Amino acid sequence: MIRITDDIVFDDREISERFVRASGPGGQNVNKVATAVELRFDVRRSSLPSEVKLRLNALAGHRVTDAGVLLIDSRVHRTQGQNREAALARLVALIERATRRPKTRRPTRPKAGAREKRLASKKRRSTVKALRTGKAEE
Repeated sequence: MIRITDDIVFDDREISERFVRASGPGGQNVNKVATAVELRFDVRRSSLPSEVKLRLNALAGHRVTDAGVLLIDSRVHRTQGQNREAALARLVALIERATRRPKTRRPTRPKAGAREKRLASKKRRSTVKALRTGKAEE
């Protein structure tokens, strides 16, 4: 079981992993051992609440396939175990971000002083430009 918050817990059977050969550090080991991990998480079939699924799809962006599967690739470390942990940590962090509701924007109005200041500066600017046109004719 993987705990995201007190309310959100999902079974680790909802995650599938595939190991592939990775490029990068490791010398000859790279050509022999499949250390990179492709972690797959089916967002549509998961036990997450529907609003969290929607936000997760939006946050994940291009990492979610048309079938609704979230792909996380980790090939940073030299060992399979470290790459598994790194990929799982990235998944948990992404789901944690998706659990937080975005703050609703409250529309505000400019204060009277700010409005007057803006109009005064516009008036000054128009006066400057008006003075320029008079000098150009001479």
